Amino acid sequence: MSDLLAIFGPTDSDEKLIGEIERLRPSRVTVLIEDVGADWAQDETPAGRRLRERLAALLSAIERRTGATVTGLAGSRAQLAGWRFDREVSGQRPVPV
Repeated sequence: MSDLLAIFGPTDSDEKLIGEIERLRPSRVTVLIEDVGADWAQDETPAGRRLRERLAALLSAIERRTGATVTGLAGSRAQLAGWRFDREVSGQRPVPV
């Protein structure tokens, strides 16, 4: 059994990151969409609705393509304090310092 944390940033990396998740064949995936306001679940603006639709689409696509158990949230890594993952993947490339 493998637990994977998938960190999504800009929408243009979604398909590439889903492909990477599929390649890794995890049994459980936690999806995190970073840099989202704390009120994202109640945000009724067009941007809030798009975020919820994106999260639902990501969860569905990952579950369908990998067969993994998938959970999701939006916000920050601070929400994951104490959680452990075997691997992490991200659509954002690290920036050299």
